[in-house]
Amino acid sequence: MSFWQRIFGKKQHPSPDRVQTAPLDPGVLGKPPAERPSRRVQIGAAQSTGMERNHNEDALFYMTGASDGQERLPDFGLFVVADGMGGHRAGEVASSISVRTVARRLMSDTVLHLFDLEPNTDAPTLQELVQQALEEANATVVDRVPGGGTTLTAAVWLGQQITIGHVGDSRAYVIDRDGPRIITRDHSLVQRLVELEQLTEAEAALHPQRNVLWNAIGQGANLKVDVASHPVPQGGYILLCSDGLWGTVPDADIQRLVLSAPDPQSACDQLVQAANAAGGPDNITVILVYFPTE
Repeated sequence: MSFWQRIFGKKQHPSPDRVQTAPLDPGVLGKPPAERPSRRVQIGAAQSTGMERNHNEDALFYMTGASDGQERLPDFGLFVVADGMGGHRAGEVASSISVRTVARRLMSDTVLHLFDLEPNTDAPTLQELVQQALEEANATVVDRVPGGGTTLTAAVWLGQQITIGHVGDSRAYVIDRDGPRIITRDHSLVQRLVELEQLTEAEAALHPQRNVLWNAIGQGANLKVDVASHPVPQGGYILLCSDGLWGTVPDADIQRLVLSAPDPQSACDQLVQAANAAGGPDNITVILVYFPTE
């Protein structure tokens, strides 16, 4: 049994409160076709300091891979967005360290093990690996960047499934013709009040403390990591972004710009332009992944 079949096939822990997790069945990956379709996953990414900031505290990372041959591996990818916070440039250091830590850990524990000839049958599940990576990032930031913190949203794509680890208020969306759907939960005090039905969504969008977080990497030992797995959106997109985008550009406009753009890179460029045109009060970071229909 291969590494990717094993980590998808093991029994999973329950997902965090209010986060839905797709069944982790090896069959979700499907049997590789005899001939790889000519259409490939497409990726775009863009960043901007914004109109009101003088330096960038966001960080991003992405990579993808594919293989062909007698024992073909599933296509795979890793996508990470972080939005730092803290004075004296601590935020940009925290976001950079956390992205590098998560990328190194997940590449080592997932991507590189895809190539094992004799895989370890006792390996943790993919969801466990994602959680451990974000916990390591938290410990590293606490140790190296006192006073600094960051959000972090990481997505691991393997075959027909994408697993997302999340802390803070950067977001992951699924975008298709049915509309934009947020698949992460903001770890903000205002969102907690919405969940407690003490604020409406409309009131939360205008609340002066909407950017105050109760949970962030680098803020201590009581970190809460949300982890959930979803099927890839065939003919749709996964969008990862900092609040410099979603806090400025309405979701309906995000969907319109993504679906009308000729390719993901053009869409990312237009999303950043839209956020800056709306005032650009914060750094803006966007990663957009298109999954063609097979």
